[in-house]
Amino acid sequence: MGTQKPRILPWLVSQLDQGQLEGVAWLDESRTRFRIPWKHGLRQDAQLEDFGIFQAWAEASGAYTPGKDKPDLPTWKRNFRSALNRKEALRLAEDHSKDPHNPHKIYEFVTSGVGNLAEPDTSLDTNGRFSTSDIQEDILEKLLSDMDLAPDGGPSSLTMAPENPPQLLLGPNLDVPAPCPKPGPPENPLKQLLESEEEWEFEVTVFYRGCQVFQQTVFCPGGLRLVGSEAGDRTLPGQPIRLPDPAASLTDRGVTDYVQRVLSCLGGGLALWRAGQWLWAQRLGHCRVYWAVGEELLPNSGHRPDGEVPKDREGGVFNMGPFIADLIAFIEGSGRSPRYTLWFCVGQSWPQDQPWVKRLVMVKVVPMCLRALLDMARVGGASSLENTVDLHISNSQPLSLTSDQYKAYLQDLVEDMDF
Repeated sequence: MGTQKPRILPWLVSQLDQGQLEGVAWLDESRTRFRIPWKHGLRQDAQLEDFGIFQAWAEASGAYTPGKDKPDLPTWKRNFRSALNRKEALRLAEDHSKDPHNPHKIYEFVTSGVGNLAEPDTSLDTNGRFSTSDIQEDILEKLLSDMDLAPDGGPSSLTMAPENPPQLLLGPNLDVPAPCPKPGPPENPLKQLLESEEEWEFEVTVFYRGCQVFQQTVFCPGGLRLVGSEAGDRTLPGQPIRLPDPAASLTDRGVTDYVQRVLSCLGGGLALWRAGQWLWAQRLGHCRVYWAVGEELLPNSGHRPDGEVPKDREGGVFNMGPFIADLIAFIEGSGRSPRYTLWFCVGQSWPQDQPWVKRLVMVKVVPMCLRALLDMARVGGASSLENTVDLHISNSQPLSLTSDQYKAYLQDLVEDMDF
């Protein structure tokens, strides 16, 4: 007879009572509120002790055996969070997981406390066997846990739930149910959208002296390179996008000559690509380039640039972590619409003191999947996502999400932004 997996709440109460895990503690004498450390794994000061409660549950639930299994901190954390979220007797009272000095979450019991949280009934029935109802509940809890939380590298799918939900089959003794073969658990569809190279399309718009001369949506999973009148070095990574000949669209000969000079200095080009949760840029020629994150219609021209694109080394120009956090605040009605449009000023200083239309070459780059995420939040109002939402990306399938579902997937992204 194997060891029965403990129930999460009685097990958690015992850990709180013992007080042996770092930062895991009751906050009141009535034992209704408690804190859990919630440090992100990407923080430089993250230590294994910060994940003690998550590892302890992984071991207790049988998901991790020290010395046998490879440690998986993100999966431990997601499994623990999902197990708590499914318990109606518990609610998240305060979320301080973004606190730079003391990241943690505070939970509280919404019932009369922990007195009714008895250990699971493992008593034998009149025939000397474990209760069938208890075994069914344990199997169902295990199946739900497996369905909710897919480890990294799971099957690629935008399906919200398995097409054929798992069924409980009767075992050989006809009264002890056995699970049918476990289906592949679904991934967070938003994570699939952001991490899949096939979804990274960019809308590129080029302006010469404020006049739009080029716009194209390009599929470039390996990144893109903005190059001059010549295609540049084709051995360099990234899909080359040739900026148009200014003589074909400008009538002012003087301006045309100046733009030609800028393009001739691009050399290997301006490279832009995604790696993890960041967009990176690098200039491969002599032409200096300044960048900023602005509105889709206007660059952030009234202020200083966010930075200069470095030469011969990569520099981060967009972090999806703050974007997702701002998107959650926007859905909740407590923040403005997050920005996601990159503007590049090529060959001149950033238009801080002049209208941007006076600059010779300005390039706008829109990551289409980030536009899609914001469009999903805007459908029917930021607080009401009840209709089918078309992501407007060529390789994506429409998603039908409620506001709560969408927020839950976004929050899961924030927790796991090291993809």
